Amino acid sequence: MTLDLLTALATFALVTAVTPGPNNLMLMTSGANFGLRRSLPHMLGIIIGFPVMILLAGLGATRAFEAWPALRQVLLVASVGYMCWLAWKIAHAAPPGDAPANARPLSFLQSAGFQWVNPKAWTMGLSAITFYAASRELSAVLWVSVIYAAAGLVSTSVWVTLGQQLRRIMRNPGHLRLFNRAMAALLLASMVPALMAG
Repeated sequence: MTLDLLTALATFALVTAVTPGPNNLMLMTSGANFGLRRSLPHMLGIIIGFPVMILLAGLGATRAFEAWPALRQVLLVASVGYMCWLAWKIAHAAPPGDAPANARPLSFLQSAGFQWVNPKAWTMGLSAITFYAASRELSAVLWVSVIYAAAGLVSTSVWVTLGQQLRRIMRNPGHLRLFNRAMAALLLASMVPALMAG
């Protein structure tokens, strides 16, 4: 991959990774409710899980969509169901002081697994493969995966830190409840483009 192509890929990855979407909204909510340290497994699930998804998609999973178009609809239904469940959990999350002792952010595996039902992740991953690894050669797909891992490190850090800073502003439990409900609504709204395209 040439330096010009790598630069274009890095720019594309950073812009698409840092813009609002399901991962970033959930990270901001996690930062506001649990802080940076407790959100680290959630962050790592995205930083590692999304590039793994890109790698597997680039090396063959996209061919499954081409062979079985109905698989795309199955993925869309699963995505909508899972995102509705997550939005409900976010909307009903108690402020830190009122939260039950077992309240916790997404685990590493939950976060990594979420990439497979995240419409924005699929759009970003398939677009990156199409634009920057159209040959689907291992080296090109690896470059896309590695660049997205780096972009994920930046993006997850920014969104969790933003949430953590909002937590300092929202000391009133009522404000945090309102914030959680707004984030749940935005999470649901983030599905609209995928539903319109599907």
